[in-house]
Amino acid sequence: MTLPPSVSLIEEPAGYPILVIEHPAASGRIALNGAHVTDWIPEGHDPVLFMSADALLETGKPIRGGIPVCWPWFGPNPTDSSKPAHGFVRQMSWEVDVARETTAGVDIVLKLSDSAATKALWPHAFSARLHVHMGASLQVTLQVTNTDSAAWTMTGALHTYFNVEDVRKVAIHGLHGTQYVEGRLSPDKRPQHGTIVIDQEVDRMYISDATVIVHDPLWKRELVIEKAGSLATVVWNPWIEKSKRLADLPDEAYPEFLCIEAANAGEDVVTVQPGHEHLLMQRIDVRKL
Repeated sequence: MTLPPSVSLIEEPAGYPILVIEHPAASGRIALNGAHVTDWIPEGHDPVLFMSADALLETGKPIRGGIPVCWPWFGPNPTDSSKPAHGFVRQMSWEVDVARETTAGVDIVLKLSDSAATKALWPHAFSARLHVHMGASLQVTLQVTNTDSAAWTMTGALHTYFNVEDVRKVAIHGLHGTQYVEGRLSPDKRPQHGTIVIDQEVDRMYISDATVIVHDPLWKRELVIEKAGSLATVVWNPWIEKSKRLADLPDEAYPEFLCIEAANAGEDVVTVQPGHEHLLMQRIDVRKL
């Protein structure tokens, strides 16, 4: 495939292909391992996505940071804990299907379909395409199609890591009046009152399809996070103790990021009939304060 002038394919490290985008509207990177958007810097703004300084860039290994694609299950496999957490597509090599540029930015489509390797982990036929628009805004859409002869169910997420100046100082708006489950504490639903602040480990799944706004006063910006095809929003920060247990995250890095994830998880389990598809989309815009 011939790439447009604003897109190049490099191997960094050797044997690890990455698409590099250098466009007047934005710059960024997408690893073919996992169809993983690792960087997005819209023109005139600081980097929006967080990448761990200790992230593993190795084929077949998940990446800590950016936008991991979790599919066809979210969290641990529901029946076999030996299978990879958050599904297998984030650990597989995807192919470039479309790469084009316009005055507004770059559009990339990556593709993956079932194989002997995927069927050893999940016995269904599928086609997956990740659509990435990178410009003044970033829009990522996971399109999955059931190419099997019977219906199957799925969960998943766009597990986005956002750069913040200090997670202890940000305010998260848009989830007031919803309910959430605190995954590390109990399965009981709790009401959300007002804005969310992070002052401890947070691993919450909100029942919501609403837009979320992250107010970052120190970086003088707001991140506006819209989504579609998702009835669950995950808010996550590992805080101090859990960060020490994550080998691919520096112990002191937890104040530098916040995860806001568009998810099909919890009660939001999606059934896809043969020949049908499901779209999971997240769109991110940046506003200066």
